[in-house]
Amino acid sequence: MGIEITRENIKELIGKAMETKELKVFYQPKYNAVNSKISGAEALARWITNEGEIISPGRFIPPLEELGLISDLDWYMLEETCQFLSEEIKNNRPVVTVSVNFSRLHTSEPDFAERLKKTVDSYGIPHKLIEIEITESALSADEKNIIDFVQSICDAGFEASIDDFGSGLSSLNFVKDVPASVLKIDKSLLSGNCENEKERIVLESIFDFAHRLKLTTVAEGVETKEQLGFLRTCGCELIQGFLFAKPMPENDFRKALESSAAPAESEDILLTLPPASATQLLLDAVFTRYPLIILSNLSRNSFYMMVYEHFSTRSCPSTGVYTELIVHGASSMHPDDQKLFSDTFDINDQLEAYKNGQRVRAVVTRQLGDDGIYRKVETTNYYMTNPASDDILAITLSRAIE
Repeated sequence: MGIEITRENIKELIGKAMETKELKVFYQPKYNAVNSKISGAEALARWITNEGEIISPGRFIPPLEELGLISDLDWYMLEETCQFLSEEIKNNRPVVTVSVNFSRLHTSEPDFAERLKKTVDSYGIPHKLIEIEITESALSADEKNIIDFVQSICDAGFEASIDDFGSGLSSLNFVKDVPASVLKIDKSLLSGNCENEKERIVLESIFDFAHRLKLTTVAEGVETKEQLGFLRTCGCELIQGFLFAKPMPENDFRKALESSAAPAESEDILLTLPPASATQLLLDAVFTRYPLIILSNLSRNSFYMMVYEHFSTRSCPSTGVYTELIVHGASSMHPDDQKLFSDTFDINDQLEAYKNGQRVRAVVTRQLGDDGIYRKVETTNYYMTNPASDDILAITLSRAIE
């Protein structure tokens, strides 16, 4: 007869399981979406009794969470993971970053980051090999402490990831503030072979904002080649799921790392490239030549700026009133070029010129960079009508030419 787990005996049972090492760490690899090589792993708890009974996580983790006892398991998993990594390093075997799950209860531990650092350091493991996973529910359940909590983890030299993103409704507001570097997309957002158009649009949007926030993305629960193909076109960096590998014990994970045996998918992703990804590729290509793009609504005197990398000045406002942007831009130009710039991008003149058929307008001026040096800058406006209204829009492409 199998072990009966109750609220009354779970603490004693789990304590003995940790003492006897019946609680084991299984590793589920994370694969690089481009080359299908193992690039990381997640540590998952598995309970296998000495009699050979396998107790599923669904039987022991929920009661531990309900009774507030999950913290002991979290720290145990970290210790076991560190022990494994330490042995691999000592034996000159390949290692990858392993993510360890920590429940929301740890957000109230004032010395969490200190204990984390002390534990990992005791095994002589570089901090970059341990990633701390925090569930989406923790973000929404502890608004006051979560940002400081995650920041303390990052300050200690560890990466933090937001787990199960998309499983709840309130996480989006926190992603912009929480200093995590990894976003794990919950498997609930993947259904079938991603044939549903609305589902694809949601996923494309998630990957788009994640990339713009410079977050590494991981897709969980990937089970079909069709899902993989779609995720590749979205620019997903890491893949985790049964398509590649189930959670495995230490020895099997070690062999997988040593052999780097991973399934290779050779399908040309351009054959299934969705519109959102095509747009992103196009933007990336444009950004290589024009590091500054401004989207303006001349009819409504507004603008939104997209700054990519290394433009000569980064002091411009990112959004606001278009006429104020031109005043600000002119002030950064060489005194001899200020009037030229202001006249070229006078809003009323542009609106009138568009009505008369002008669709492109360009000028070269000398702009003062953040380093105090004037450089020639080419600024070109492309005009069009908003397809949803009669508003006249301008797309501004700007680049230094010297």
